[in-house]
Amino acid sequence: MSGRGQLMWDDAVTGYDFGPGHPMDPVRLSLTRSLVEAFGLTKRMPVVAAPAAGESTLRLVHRPDYIEAVRRASADPASANGDFGLGTPDDPAFAGMHEVSALIAGQSVGAAEAVWHGGVDHAVNFAGGLHHAMPGSASGFCIYNDAALAVARLLELGAERIAYVDVDVHHGDGVQTAFWDDPRVLTISLHEHPRTLFPQTGFPEETGGEGAEGSAVNVALPAGTGDEGWLRAFHAVVPDLIAAFRPQVLVTQHGADTHFEDPLAHLAVSLDAQRAVAEACHELAHEHADGRWVALGGGGYAVVDVVPRSWTHLVALVAGAPIPPETQTPEDWRHEVYRRTRQGGPMRMTDGRRPSWRGFDDMGYDPADRLDQAVLATRRAVFPLHGLLP
Repeated sequence: MSGRGQLMWDDAVTGYDFGPGHPMDPVRLSLTRSLVEAFGLTKRMPVVAAPAAGESTLRLVHRPDYIEAVRRASADPASANGDFGLGTPDDPAFAGMHEVSALIAGQSVGAAEAVWHGGVDHAVNFAGGLHHAMPGSASGFCIYNDAALAVARLLELGAERIAYVDVDVHHGDGVQTAFWDDPRVLTISLHEHPRTLFPQTGFPEETGGEGAEGSAVNVALPAGTGDEGWLRAFHAVVPDLIAAFRPQVLVTQHGADTHFEDPLAHLAVSLDAQRAVAEACHELAHEHADGRWVALGGGGYAVVDVVPRSWTHLVALVAGAPIPPETQTPEDWRHEVYRRTRQGGPMRMTDGRRPSWRGFDDMGYDPADRLDQAVLATRRAVFPLHGLLP
């Protein structure tokens, strides 16, 4: 089930830094890169630094006046006053913001180009997945929406059907917005219910614009959902829709903030379940998209204990060298963690769980269960639009 993989990386992406105390600490990127290196994954596939996304590429998703506003705030951070979402507590301006945001976007666009042109089967940019940025504003720690730009570039190259699956704890609102009226793009987001978490969107009734009905899919999970419920919801919704849509490329976003240790959200998912969903996405790419898979990072604010391990598993799958769950973390890497953060690094690569789930179709559902209610609401909203029974 493995294919030729490629890792997108440029050391300069760690310059995506909103400053001390901000949850989006770039150490999560550098520690992930070090753990990937410690497992020898960079010897199993090429590491490619794509150029930054240029103006014409950024305009595939973002408005020209917004791009210009980012440039101004990047050159003079003190001038940002909240216009276009820049200079806010979530998205404070910083010097070089435009350049590093465009660089991260360039890695995701480069991943999409490599997969579409056939140079590789899979490509991963764990620095990407900045899915909240809107066409005309920053939002939720995101300046340019690299995920939407990767999809838009695939459309520009001639792709006719692209599936985007987002398993970040937060709704993938920016990507949904970018393709709301485009039936060529199926966006599926599994996230904590909008009543309890930013960005307060992603209800099951959000199903796409006129002429693109059923192109947006939202599974709004109750706070507290753990491994069994999360996996049950994923497998009750995603595989059937992917099979019906028949994408030419699968783009996935793997925010690690569903984890029970994440400080900004309220799901209770383990690393083992995150790894299982990444495996499932890999399999879906081979089953329905001729192996074409673009994998992105996303949120994740347990920057030492969770993010590096979760995304290293993702990179390992792309490389065709999955890391067994019981594997210990390399000692040298744990020493680096302590040197950089004065925290002890985790000892093993997962949480030691053995996640399982009950199938929705073969095991039935409980109408009194909040998780099953959420799944059924999504299936009723979109499955008939794809010729499927709810």
